[in-house]
Amino acid sequence: MPFFPASLENLIDRFASLPGVGRKSAQRLAFHVLSLPESEALAFANAITEAKRSVRCCRICQNLTEGEICPICASDRRDKSLICVVSEPRDVLSIERGHEYNGTYHVLHGALSPMNHVGPDDLKIKELLVRVAEEEVEEVIMATNPDTEGEATAMYLSRLLKPFNIRVTRLAYGIPVGSNLEFADDATLTRALEGRTEM
Repeated sequence: MPFFPASLENLIDRFASLPGVGRKSAQRLAFHVLSLPESEALAFANAITEAKRSVRCCRICQNLTEGEICPICASDRRDKSLICVVSEPRDVLSIERGHEYNGTYHVLHGALSPMNHVGPDDLKIKELLVRVAEEEVEEVIMATNPDTEGEATAMYLSRLLKPFNIRVTRLAYGIPVGSNLEFADDATLTRALEGRTEM
């Protein structure tokens, strides 16, 4: 026998289907939405509908935008010879927060993962190859995550980009600033040693 009305159960199920949201969190979110004044609940629902209707992929870099081209690709101040390849649109925000990178991006919308049935055709790889072939690209930076899927994706892309005779680099990984060596795992220490730079 269900504890809640069918419409509330449906709302809980919808929240629970979001990544990182468990059943209890989904219930809290659903109850919160129900406690909102009707105007706020409608505004919330409209924001979801409007974002789904308006947001699309940039035709150049595949980042999310409301126009045909995103503001980064449209900017004259960006170095178009430099492409930073990331897995997800949120990764662009992470790099932009540092205010150091001035090139462009390419968003793959995922990473190679045979276990999850994600292959090359499921990612925006063809679009990257077209960009490199048609634009005057000098360097592609692989900024995929340092996990198994991210490493496999970076290696696969570097092999595909080899015939273009451009520089293909990988983000350096190592000890986070402000941390202690005793807390670093073996893989992180190995990466830090491999990526060491001259002082």
